[in-house]
Amino acid sequence: MAWLVCGDRVLASLELADSPQTRRRGLLGRDGIEGAILLKPAGRVHTVGMRFAIDVAHLDADLTVLRTVTMERRRIGRRVRGARMVLEAESGSFAKWGLGVGDQLTVRE
Repeated sequence: MAWLVCGDRVLASLELADSPQTRRRGLLGRDGIEGAILLKPAGRVHTVGMRFAIDVAHLDADLTVLRTVTMERRRIGRRVRGARMVLEAESGSFAKWGLGVGDQLTVRE
């Protein structure tokens, strides 16, 4: 299992979606997620067919948060310049974790 870390804080458990199949599946068909999922590579996401709203963070190649947004169901997100990965979690998670633009994340396995 992997962990999402910001500074010295462990934010959440982390699933890695780093193959075409796991990125395509993402959170589709689920009723929720414990922790977060990192789609890599990814520049843009959608919530078409999802059962719940999600928090989305666009990350650069160094895992720095470029933009965060909450996406309701049945939406198509926009591309963010410089984004190489996307972090997804249940809506409200980023506020609970204190995650915001400029934060530097790491993945601990």
